[in-house]
Amino acid sequence: MGSMTGKVAIVTGGATGLGAAVCHGLAARGATVVVNYSKSVDEAEATAAQCREAGVEAVAIQGDVGDDADCRRLVADVLERWGRVDVLVNNAGRTKMVAHEDLEGLDADDFRAIYRTNVVGPFQMVRAVTPAMKEQGYGAIVNVSSIGGLQGIGTSIAYAASKGALNTMTLSLARALAPEIRVNAVCPGFIGTRWFSGPLGADRFDEMVASQERITPLQRAGTPEDIATAVVFLADEGAVHMTGTTMVSDAGMHLGPRAKASRE
Repeated sequence: MGSMTGKVAIVTGGATGLGAAVCHGLAARGATVVVNYSKSVDEAEATAAQCREAGVEAVAIQGDVGDDADCRRLVADVLERWGRVDVLVNNAGRTKMVAHEDLEGLDADDFRAIYRTNVVGPFQMVRAVTPAMKEQGYGAIVNVSSIGGLQGIGTSIAYAASKGALNTMTLSLARALAPEIRVNAVCPGFIGTRWFSGPLGADRFDEMVASQERITPLQRAGTPEDIATAVVFLADEGAVHMTGTTMVSDAGMHLGPRAKASRE
């Protein structure tokens, strides 16, 4: 029996990468897992099957978090199947890789598309689960943000701005939904997934990993499992006294480059 046995968890963008790692972590603790996906049906079904191998119930359900009707349908489906929803992990994300100095590389449509998934989507998912969580007297929501939202760095200005908005929304929701529902956020640094490897290609991706190992104080390039541990902690009863928290998990990158050894 795990610490989350009997609880039902929804993970948006749960098919691959960090989302899949979160699904596995929740399943390992006994939770029933709902793997939400937008397009990656095969990967989502595979992740659900892997969760079932841990001895829990798990299903893959399609839905675009940027579409409010999809959010409400997804949650209604979960409630019809299990009668409750205890955990929501807002992991689905979108970006456009544009150098920050290239102001002409972004337009209003880029901002709208990124905010639709990264800000409006989490809000709509929270709104959809809130009545059931309030009624049952318990809910844990974890928003997957980014240190880009704290430091104005990352794949583009639009992405960093969207994560800054998500961090602020986490605070607002934590106040608004207490005491029954806890709302927290995790701000990862670099994570070695196809989020980077796909657009960058293998060589540039390997360079990024090597750079992280060189410059971060902990000399580590983050993995999905590293971040999933933080997400699952905030979703579990271990964090029962925490709400409105923004947890940074970045191998110390926010501290600045690792100090060089003194030559004196």
